[in-house]
Amino acid sequence: MSRSPVWKTIALSLTEDIAEGRYCEGDQLPTEAQLAATHGVNRHTVRRALADLAEQGLVHARRGAGVFVAARPTDYAIGKRVRFHKNIAAGGRIPGKRILTLLTRTADATEAEALGLPPGAQVHVYDGLSLADGQPIAVFQSVFPADRFPGLPEALTETRSVTAALQRMGVADFTRVWTRLTARPATATQALHLRLNEGAPLLHTTGVNVDPEGRPVEYGRTWFAGDRVTLTVGED
Repeated sequence: MSRSPVWKTIALSLTEDIAEGRYCEGDQLPTEAQLAATHGVNRHTVRRALADLAEQGLVHARRGAGVFVAARPTDYAIGKRVRFHKNIAAGGRIPGKRILTLLTRTADATEAEALGLPPGAQVHVYDGLSLADGQPIAVFQSVFPADRFPGLPEALTETRSVTAALQRMGVADFTRVWTRLTARPATATQALHLRLNEGAPLLHTTGVNVDPEGRPVEYGRTWFAGDRVTLTVGED
């Protein structure tokens, strides 16, 4: 009777530990050295077992940090009204945002066209990190017309919410007029913020939001961690 490879036995043991709740979403697994000592094998064998779990989507490695139990993907709706806090809360998770940079500069050609601005117009640029239960799920950049919303940076700093900040600027509602979806590999900076390996798959969305009169208020780009978010497309 043939025996299963040792790495498969280790992978099965870890799978059972995860299934039975010994390791929960976001928990760090023992190090390769610890697992090798526990099972009496070399680290190469342990590495093969962890690679198998990663292929199944059960764990993911963070460079320089270790191997962690993967969280279940968060559903994120892309429709007429895209609202981050509402989307994350609807999935039973706690939403959060972190400001990376917030500055005012001259719009580039793409931003000016998307927002209907003349060449040389100023824009507020909000770069940030989106979180679900404290885990980073996306990096984003939102661009707004500065002349129309002079006080927006202060409102964003206070609220960390685009919806709330625009409401302070007199925009009671806004809707998405178009969204483009593409796949991109993570850059070194994006990987660092998202705790991924450089080159990991990201879901990239680009879109424009307009006010009830049809005037553009936001040009946004978001890079979602591909294994942590499931994008759903609907009307609202």
